[in-house]
Amino acid sequence: MTRFIPAIFVAALALPGAAVASPDIPVSPEAQAQIRTILESEGYVVRSIETEDGMFEAYATRNGDRFEISLDGDFQIVRTAQD
Repeated sequence: MTRFIPAIFVAALALPGAAVASPDIPVSPEAQAQIRTILESEGYVVRSIETEDGMFEAYATRNGDRFEISLDGDFQIVRTAQD
């Protein structure tokens, strides 16, 4: 029975990380509003917001160009890529 304890322990540690990285976690209306406010103040038109790899991902346009913008949990822009 002691052989199963390490396997159970490893499985328990893996679960929280998988939940954080899941793209299926919905973005709360409050978070969406904050992200929209931040990006619209910089001239973006936000099309959609989701989570990916533990970050917020906003898909937006500005001056006819499309962008994918990554924000951390504090709503700081960490990456902007032209799509």
